[in-house]
Amino acid sequence: MKTFLKWLIITPIALAILAFAIMNRQNVPVILDPFGSDIPGLRFEAPLFFVMFLCGALGVLAGGFVTWIGQGKHRRAAREARAEVARLRAMVPPANVVALPPPGANRAA
Repeated sequence: MKTFLKWLIITPIALAILAFAIMNRQNVPVILDPFGSDIPGLRFEAPLFFVMFLCGALGVLAGGFVTWIGQGKHRRAAREARAEVARLRAMVPPANVVALPPPGANRAA
């Protein structure tokens, strides 16, 4: 059921992305110079869908990086808690396990 629902959601999204890519194949100029100078190394042409997908992928990577940085204090707290648990476990003496005598050992002869 879970797999079916996943495919039910992913399939239309994938078809929409595919349709977007097919309909936006024309080349667009990409200028990486914010000041508008005509340096040839900072200007190229690429299909529009490629530019859009690249921007989306860079946005996902940037968002993941910012989230990872923001969660640093939580990872540190978890690491410190694990260290404290290990320290406390080392302080607890092992349980004294008393072995039971084998069956028939207490019989009077």
